[in-house]
Amino acid sequence: MRDFQPPNPDQAAILVDNQGGDEPLLCALRDLIAAGHASTSERTLAGELGVTRHRLRQALGALRAQGEIAPPPRRRPVGASQGESMVRGTNPIEVIELRMALEPALARLTALRATPFDIARIERAATTSANMDTGAADLAFHRLIAAASGNGLAAEFYALLRRVGTDVRLRVASSGPVCPNRLRQRDAEHRAIAAAIAARDADAAEHAMSRHLEVVQQQILGRLTARRGAA
Repeated sequence: MRDFQPPNPDQAAILVDNQGGDEPLLCALRDLIAAGHASTSERTLAGELGVTRHRLRQALGALRAQGEIAPPPRRRPVGASQGESMVRGTNPIEVIELRMALEPALARLTALRATPFDIARIERAATTSANMDTGAADLAFHRLIAAASGNGLAAEFYALLRRVGTDVRLRVASSGPVCPNRLRQRDAEHRAIAAAIAARDADAAEHAMSRHLEVVQQQILGRLTARRGAA
C-alpha cells in the first residue's frame, strides 16, 4: 500500500506512543495529509510514526471510513480472465462451503484484534437499515468483520470469494421479496456475532458465525432444490 510520504524526521516529531489511544495517531496522519506529502511504503510510515503496521492499517481504515482519505488503489492479484474462469468453474455450493471454512476463523481473529472503532461499525452494521438493500447490508457486515481481522491476506481472499459469489451467474436469489421473518432472523444472527466480537469472546464469535452460515447454506440448498423442481 502506498498512501502518504511522511515528513523529514527532523521536521516533525510525530512519533506516537504504542500504549496510547488512537486519537494521537489519527491526528498525526491528518497532519501528513494536510502537508500534502507523497506516497511511501506502509513499513516506512509505521516506522516514522512509531506504531505497528497493524495499528497503522486500523487508523488508515478509520480515516477512509470517515471520508478523510481516498481508498487505496485496488490490488490486482487475479486477472480478469482468471476471475472469469473461477466463476465458470464453480457453483453456489462450493462458494458457501468455502465461506463456512473461512469466515468463522475471521470472526475469531476479529474478536481478538478489532479496535473499538471496528467493533462499533460491526455492531451498527448488524442491523439492516430500513432504507438499505438487504443484500448490500449483509455483504457490508461480513466484509467489516473480514477487514477487522488484522489479516490482510485473508481479508483480500475473502473479498475475492465474495466477488465470485455475488456474480449474477452464481447468485441464488429467492423468487419473491425478502421475507421479513428471515430478515429479522438474519439480523439477530448478525447481532449475536457482533456481540461476541464486542465481548472479545473468540469461541463465541466463531460459533455464532458457523451457526449463521449453516442457516445460509440451508437456504441455498432449498433454493437450488426448488429451482431444479421448477425446471
